Amino acid sequence: MFHRPILASVAPLILASCSGDLSALDPAGPYAGAIADLWWIMLAGAMAILTLVIVLFGLVLFRPDFGRSLSAKGWMIAGGLFLPVPVLIALMTYGMAQGEYLIGAWQNEPVMARVEARGAMWRWDFRYPDIGADMSTTETLHIPAGGVVEVRVTSADVVHSFWIPRLAGKIDAVPGHETVLRIKADVPGRYAGICAEYCGAGHAGMRFTVEAHAPETYRQKLNALTAEVPAS
Repeated sequence: MFHRPILASVAPLILASCSGDLSALDPAGPYAGAIADLWWIMLAGAMAILTLVIVLFGLVLFRPDFGRSLSAKGWMIAGGLFLPVPVLIALMTYGMAQGEYLIGAWQNEPVMARVEARGAMWRWDFRYPDIGADMSTTETLHIPAGGVVEVRVTSADVVHSFWIPRLAGKIDAVPGHETVLRIKADVPGRYAGICAEYCGAGHAGMRFTVEAHAPETYRQKLNALTAEVPAS
């Protein structure tokens, strides 16, 4: 009787945590969507195992004769192997397939733009080699919407982690190395990005914004930004 009011008050809080600028469960592109799908499928698999365990526990409680024909060793094999292993194998297979998709091994969609991201305590700098060697921005990454963007990530000092939760998974930014991440925003808009690896006292403020522009205005926007930069 008291459970319904509690559930009614807690459910909105739980559901609210599934949305927002930094929610991986509110994807705005196919790569983030693949990660969100994997999360939901893993949750479904965990719930399936939990449900089976609860059903078996209930049968043991309310039907004392249930399972007496099976030895203790048989219960260990059935409960420890035959029950969870098929679910875990299915989840692992699906997860590996999604991982191959995320690194671009199973998709042939052409790359629309290439950008470079460099983390440094505690900011993100971005360069646009497709536009020009001198084109750069700080704290804001500009990308075209509707196409694959290849991001080459590195660091100027310590290990950071480049993450735009609504567009893709995270990837480490390692000094002296380049790691590659593919992102895609289905529609124009603003998306939040963060450093997902603790990197010092200013880590919490190491955030950036992604502005996804319509493809026909992407270059115009960057050229306009270039024109705004005062000549040195």
